[in-house]
Amino acid sequence: MIKLYDTTLRDGTQAEDIAFSVEDKTRIAHRLDDMGIHYIEGGWPGSNPRDIEFFEAMRGRRLVNSTLVSFGSTRRGGVRASNDANVKALLSSGAPGVTIFGKCWKLHVEKALRVSLDENLDMIGDTVAYLKRRVGEVFFDAEHFFDGYKDDPEYAMAAIRAAGDAGADYLVLCDTNGGTMPFEVSRIVRDVARSVGAPLGIHAHNDSESAVANTLMAVEAGATMAQGTINGFGERCGNANLCSIIPALQLKMKRRCITDARLRKLLDTSRFVYELANLPHAKHQPYVGDSAFAHKGGIHVSAVVRSARTYEHIRPELVGNRQRVLVSDLSGRSNLLFKAREYGVDLEGRSGVVQEVLHQLKALEHQGFQYEGAEASFELLMQKALRKKERYFKLIGFTVIDEKTREDEPPRSEAAIRLEVKGEVEHTAASGNGPVNALDAALRKALYRFYPALKSVELLDFKVRVVAGVQGTSAKVRVLVESGDGKDKWGTVGVSDNVIEASWQALVDSLEYKLFKDKKKRP
Repeated sequence: MIKLYDTTLRDGTQAEDIAFSVEDKTRIAHRLDDMGIHYIEGGWPGSNPRDIEFFEAMRGRRLVNSTLVSFGSTRRGGVRASNDANVKALLSSGAPGVTIFGKCWKLHVEKALRVSLDENLDMIGDTVAYLKRRVGEVFFDAEHFFDGYKDDPEYAMAAIRAAGDAGADYLVLCDTNGGTMPFEVSRIVRDVARSVGAPLGIHAHNDSESAVANTLMAVEAGATMAQGTINGFGERCGNANLCSIIPALQLKMKRRCITDARLRKLLDTSRFVYELANLPHAKHQPYVGDSAFAHKGGIHVSAVVRSARTYEHIRPELVGNRQRVLVSDLSGRSNLLFKAREYGVDLEGRSGVVQEVLHQLKALEHQGFQYEGAEASFELLMQKALRKKERYFKLIGFTVIDEKTREDEPPRSEAAIRLEVKGEVEHTAASGNGPVNALDAALRKALYRFYPALKSVELLDFKVRVVAGVQGTSAKVRVLVESGDGKDKWGTVGVSDNVIEASWQALVDSLEYKLFKDKKKRP
């Protein structure tokens, strides 16, 4: 079995734009434990108060499947491990495992540490031996190992032997600068595996877009521990991405690391970490991205309908994902029939309706509409072509005022709207945080008396994009709105050269889809 070692809570937090709170870190630790990750590196307790607080918080929390590990450096030069403050902090963390890093590249020993080569080896051996007598497991991160090995293989090997002879449970070979190529990793790991008896691990950074490949090559060459972070978070260009490594090991290389049931939690874990990092989920990420098993070209969809293997390298359900078929101006008949079946609409044998929807779809996308992230608007488009789309209300007119009276104060936004609803004319007004918010508030205020179910609808996301074509302030804009009612989420779209009109289209579709959805669910 390949051991998985996650360093999201330490290496991952060094990424630009990421700052986890102590509570975030504890929640992620429990999610990783639930995934069956063998080792969770919680942080460097000797470097900052937040990591000290995290380890204190974890003392009262039980991990079922994972071992919590603290991280730090070897002792300082000229000081025994028993007297080194950082080493003492590692022990005081209470973590049952400890990882220390040490220098394996002569350049770093001479320029960064400024100690003799022999003293560096003693620092490694002394620290590992001291910790090994006091904690259950000790791992040695051989920092800059590959660069050091290419520069002076004898010294790099002497460094990891010092750790191995002192009792390190794993010797982890680190591509710290992220510049080593997969063919180099394969050769070097094989050389090391023939020369040392201790188990080997791999810790790769992604500066040359090779971290995942380097990790897989290292395992193929003899490493039995793979280190990385969820979603590849990490300093500079990131660390090896466990969301790609785990399925590649298990499904492609047949190297067991977690159970099949836990592998199906991979997508949810990826999204959970993105949410706590307050970052959008990377839709094009392999295995766990929304687009990983999404098909757009008509020829592709036609083949996938017959056999998913034609354009999918694994079954998406194995990692908790799903197959998606996109609708766009590239869509063919197969796309449309597939999407119709998803919505419970039978278009087989209705070639006239299919052609009408395809014609409308291509014309609307030529104007700038995009339905790949607005499938609710697309379903309403289908219902309109089927002559089944209900008219829940009719706009008589609206007025939106955005007024700024003082330079040092924000503008005020107000909207007034007149609708015909169920034979009655409703006239309402509302203020809001900006003109679109004011219009949304006025629209809802007018409809709540007739459709109280709309009170559960929340606007979750609002995006405005300039449509390619006319430049400047006269350009068309596309508005994508994501809404939810606590049970479901759906996307809608609007396009116009007026941002308020585009927003109106998307907002109307959002509310109409809620009413349509609720009616469809009723027996």
